[in-house]
Amino acid sequence: MPSNAPETQSQALDLVFERVVDLPPAAIWRAWTTPTLITQWFTPAPWETIASEIDLRPGGRFYTVMRSPEGQTFPHEGCYLAIEPNQRLVWTNALGPDYRPADTSAGGPVITAEITLTPEGHGTRYRALARHATAADCQAHAAMGFAEGWGKALDQLIALMKRQQA
Repeated sequence: MPSNAPETQSQALDLVFERVVDLPPAAIWRAWTTPTLITQWFTPAPWETIASEIDLRPGGRFYTVMRSPEGQTFPHEGCYLAIEPNQRLVWTNALGPDYRPADTSAGGPVITAEITLTPEGHGTRYRALARHATAADCQAHAAMGFAEGWGKALDQLIALMKRQQA
């Protein structure tokens, strides 16, 4: 993990998904930071990500629109907090672009997410951390299928990026 990454973690407030994958950090970084790629993998199928906007800078906008199999759309907006190319990406939906407080009344968990990419062997240790304000929010996010959803999305990311390399 990069030296300036937070090392504290709370079992009551945080969810972690971690796996070693057969892709270099740069490929995973590109998948996370390119809107046309995010729309191809970010939401676990059969859901889809139908729009994405990225302003890759601290205070920049991270925006996606997800569509359910029934056709309902769910926009999600957040703010990037830390950007360390090919190593670490941190954003939150508690803030909007330029660190403005977000309207979180639409529901869903309010999180700060951190993706860390650490070279390991011929691949990358991929670690996703979702930090929550309350234990209830953390439990609700876990019950929504955090581990399964993030795992399926990562599988989709891997398949996409391997097709790109071929």
